[in-house]
Amino acid sequence: MRSLSFIPVVCLALLASCVSSPTPAPQQQEAPDTTAPADDGSSQAYKDRAKALVQGGSATGSATSQASSSGTESAAATESVDAPPPAPGVMTPEEEAFLNNYLARLQYMVYFDESAGIDPKNAKVAVNQANRYLIEKLGLSVVDFDQIEKNKKDQQAAYQSETGGSIDLIQYIAQKYNADVYVEISFSSTSSASGGKFYSAAQGSMKIFDTSTAQLLGSVAFQSPQVMSPSSAESAISNAVAASVWTAMPKMTEQSRTLVKNSMSRGIRYEVLIQNTPDSRQISTLRRALARVVREVEQVSYSPSETKLALYTFKSRDKLEDAMYDAADRAGLLDLYLVYSRGKAFTFNSGL
Repeated sequence: MRSLSFIPVVCLALLASCVSSPTPAPQQQEAPDTTAPADDGSSQAYKDRAKALVQGGSATGSATSQASSSGTESAAATESVDAPPPAPGVMTPEEEAFLNNYLARLQYMVYFDESAGIDPKNAKVAVNQANRYLIEKLGLSVVDFDQIEKNKKDQQAAYQSETGGSIDLIQYIAQKYNADVYVEISFSSTSSASGGKFYSAAQGSMKIFDTSTAQLLGSVAFQSPQVMSPSSAESAISNAVAASVWTAMPKMTEQSRTLVKNSMSRGIRYEVLIQNTPDSRQISTLRRALARVVREVEQVSYSPSETKLALYTFKSRDKLEDAMYDAADRAGLLDLYLVYSRGKAFTFNSGL
């Protein structure tokens, strides 16, 4: 009985000894020695890494900033360059709208062929009848016959001064009145009398010219039926002329629109004369600047005293004048100014 009670006492003593015994000193000293170098190395590694990240981030930020700056400059450069004109034969919606509006508002100047030996009274009848059709049927403004006759006398000095006789006087007057086409009427008549009545018939043609170039665009033939007048042969002839011209006008105006449209595949042709052009390189720069904003640029002639250009574009006269100033600024011709304009012809001075 005594031997059995001894066993639990021994076990309890051993357990208490294990719990209360201190950790050996060498183990407590080794732990700090082992962990200290690891902490130092880790801290240094973190510092090195942080330094690399800071430097790398700075470089990356700089590169990003440079790329952004470069992109901005590139975008700005792109915005400053004018979009090139469309390919030949291809029109933008804006150009199509401009052309349709232009054709709907074609301006005419009608006169007669002075070399055909037409009686002045009958010539006036023909022109007035054509103008009457343009006013009443198309609602257009016209250049009256008497206005043309007056200008032929009053504009002789200006005509010689501006053109030197290089173009026809009638073409000059048509340009002065901003006509897009001028129409030249030529006709002859036959007459007869029977039973106290007078009969007449007229036949002829209407030639359609481009006002800018005097190019013949087309021709419309006309002929009247025999017309009777009870009063006189002159009255019969006047009636025949008036009837034949009135009948031919619808065909003439329709053909004019078609012919002008066909001739405008590159746009409206403007003639530009620049006075005082001593530097051919500067003119070359001007041509290239203009080519960015108009359909086509042709240099007709060059000399140090003047340069002639033909510009093709779907722009109004005012817009073309503005384009000339913009192109001149790019070419260094900052003092370029307009001397005068007539129809689709402009004369500038370089200001040099």
